Amino acid sequence: MAIRFPLFPLRALLFGASLLLPAAASAQDAAFLAARDAFAAGNRQLFERHAAGLQSYPLAAYVEYYRLKMDLERTSPDAVAIFLERNADTVIAQRLRSDWLRLLAKNEQWSSYRAEYAKLPVKNPSPENDLRCHAARALQVLGDPAAATEARALWDTLDDAPSACTPVFAALFDAGRLSEDDVWARARRQMEAKRPGQAGALLDLLPEASRPGRVLDDIVANPTRWLDRQPANFSITRRGRELALMAIARLARSDARAAERALEVIAARLSPRERGYAFSQLGWQGGMQHDARALQWCRSADDDLSGDEVFGWCTRAALRAGNWKAVRDFTGRMPEALADRPEWIYWNGRARAATGHVDQAREQYRRIADQPQFYGLLAREELGQQAVLPPAAAEPTPEDIRRAELMPPIQRALKLFALDLRTEALREWNWAIREADDRTLLAVAHLAVNRQLWDRAIATADRTVAEHDYALRYLAPMRAAVEPHVNARALDLTWVYGLMRQESRFVMSAKSSAGAQGLMQVMPATAKWVAKKIGLNGYHPSQIADADTNLLLGTSYMRLVLDSLDDHPVLASAGYNAGPGRAKKWRAARPLEGAIYAETIPFTETRDYVKKVMTNAVMYSLVFGLKEPGLKQRLGTIQPGAGPSPDDPI
Repeated sequence: MAIRFPLFPLRALLFGASLLLPAAASAQDAAFLAARDAFAAGNRQLFERHAAGLQSYPLAAYVEYYRLKMDLERTSPDAVAIFLERNADTVIAQRLRSDWLRLLAKNEQWSSYRAEYAKLPVKNPSPENDLRCHAARALQVLGDPAAATEARALWDTLDDAPSACTPVFAALFDAGRLSEDDVWARARRQMEAKRPGQAGALLDLLPEASRPGRVLDDIVANPTRWLDRQPANFSITRRGRELALMAIARLARSDARAAERALEVIAARLSPRERGYAFSQLGWQGGMQHDARALQWCRSADDDLSGDEVFGWCTRAALRAGNWKAVRDFTGRMPEALADRPEWIYWNGRARAATGHVDQAREQYRRIADQPQFYGLLAREELGQQAVLPPAAAEPTPEDIRRAELMPPIQRALKLFALDLRTEALREWNWAIREADDRTLLAVAHLAVNRQLWDRAIATADRTVAEHDYALRYLAPMRAAVEPHVNARALDLTWVYGLMRQESRFVMSAKSSAGAQGLMQVMPATAKWVAKKIGLNGYHPSQIADADTNLLLGTSYMRLVLDSLDDHPVLASAGYNAGPGRAKKWRAARPLEGAIYAETIPFTETRDYVKKVMTNAVMYSLVFGLKEPGLKQRLGTIQPGAGPSPDDPI
């Protein structure tokens, strides 16, 4: 399929993008931005001065929201109700309703809370977790028969529960609906997830003698020292044994072998199930550390393996060890929801094939072969099928696109983008498409292309269910500017676009929390290093925000990383995201399938990133109409090699 969008030159793109910058094109725009700043500063007098002439402004509802929010505690319920009715079915109304609900909960006005909460949408979007917890608390206080069921559902499904859930869980425990076993099991999970504060709050539900006090802080700070200081009779109480297990698990995060030695010292004083739990933690963390003993630790846990991370990393340890029987065993024992994820369906199929059950393997591959993602593509290839694009949906008519443009939330989103208020713009855009059908989604995506909102075009087109346009999902904007950089450095255009799509979705102003900037999300220190390496004289850090310079630095870095990592795109993708030294460190002592290397990357973000970049490359190849190799060939084999070097790119 050929891309149906023009190959915009970079100068034209920059001119078009300038239309979206905060130029305060009108006096009203300037007044709105000033009012917003005054709201953020809590300056009511200044806010009212700037807001005075904005009654008919396209974002007038935001002005009124700011006005109400600034003094919500003294705002009358009638004023809130009028705003919510006037702005019904808008994202700004949902924001005020959520704010109002939090105030009602703070003031323990539970009858009003229950009535107002019922007006929130059940999905698209679902209520935020703190509001769900407040709703359960309202049921408890009001004596609703459904209270226990709702509270238990939160306990069972909210792994990262907000503080609003604490009184809900306390009431559940006091009513005898939670046991001490329940509390200790959840506290273990909180410690595993590096949430000691939540673990401590949970354990405060227990009788005083069982509470850890500040011990969890000591365990987090130095688990070895804490274990060394325990008396010989620590195991006579459940509290002592549970805290020791938490210390073993914490130590395993940094050094699974040291945790094994610590476990050997206390193992005789633990029950078989407690030892099984400890070994499951060693298997999990040892798997992440690529420790050769990880698979044995997982086996030692026996029937006490539990939790998605434990099963996942025991399976990954088996993959790295080339033990297909263990891969089949672990994937076969996973909880149903985990086993039904594409990665484990695929690896279960591979394990079945490797152990002589080819027909069963093909059944597994067929379950995911129509999914246009990493494991769906690999499953197709195992079935002897090449990836193909579905038939392209009919293009929206100009009238369709115009109707999309006139959708009120899209109008507000475009205005907010023009003011460079990206967070608010995204909320409006997502609200507009939350329940849209395929034809509307495609029209909105085309509108986004017309406005050079590349990320919105991709995100919107990605949501279609039956009618698809992969030239929208895999846009290749700025190709006239990108290709010269790609060709100059002998890079694969599809890989570069695959990486850019994952890095920034082609948002030129994108900036990560870590400081990476621009189309290719180049870190300032990396940009400086690359500029020196390629002889870019007179480079200044501000140039990283220039699109052409960002492309120069990003593609040059890709070439340097590729050169340092066996010219292998899987290694280089991992190195681009996490650093070349880590990509080298994650290699095995024996050759690994590229898919196994990718699946066993310890960093969740990088593991997901590499799989998506490589999938993107395949999809761009199809969109460009190229006869490129399939995903498995691209992934290739990762050979053993030397570890990190001081000469590696930074």
